[in-house]
Amino acid sequence: MFEIFVGDKPIILTTLVEPEIDFKNYLLKTVNIGKTIKELENTKLKSVKLIDQNENKLLKKFLKLLPNVIAGGGKVYNDKGEILFIFRNGRWDLPKGKIDGNESIEETAIREVTEETGVAGLKLVKPLQTTYHIFKRNGRHRIKVTYWYEMKTNFKGELYPQEEEGITKVEWLDQARVAEAMRNSYANIRALV
Repeated sequence: MFEIFVGDKPIILTTLVEPEIDFKNYLLKTVNIGKTIKELENTKLKSVKLIDQNENKLLKKFLKLLPNVIAGGGKVYNDKGEILFIFRNGRWDLPKGKIDGNESIEETAIREVTEETGVAGLKLVKPLQTTYHIFKRNGRHRIKVTYWYEMKTNFKGELYPQEEEGITKVEWLDQARVAEAMRNSYANIRALV
């Protein structure tokens, strides 16, 4: 099973057909993805399930429905165990951004965290789950595929929000503040944190 978020509502890729309650079932091979996205955005449905028999090809088939944007990002810890967050578009988020040229996804993740926050000295610890969300740019829907990495740093310098990217704050949050921030974040970020 995979979840691709449209805002905070998931499109769930699955092989199981269940009775519809507060969601709708569609066959992956015949779904009109544009209509499905609008339905999720404009109704009280909590989710949509796209069904296919082949569990191993669910994600591959889905990713062919819309253009993909590949991104890398970081869940960064400092020496105090605090997590680095950015505040953009009125919500708390983790730093991330799209791949540039021929760089590796790991290089993308480190570069984007540094650009968006000013934090240097980042070390990759391990890969985290990949997230998927649908967004609209220039009137077209796209799927952002974000490869996340746990990172650590002993950086003690000043934090700089990348204002041209709409980031208004960068902060290290302790566990209590992370819990508070998650009330004003995105579903895919809550899943990571």
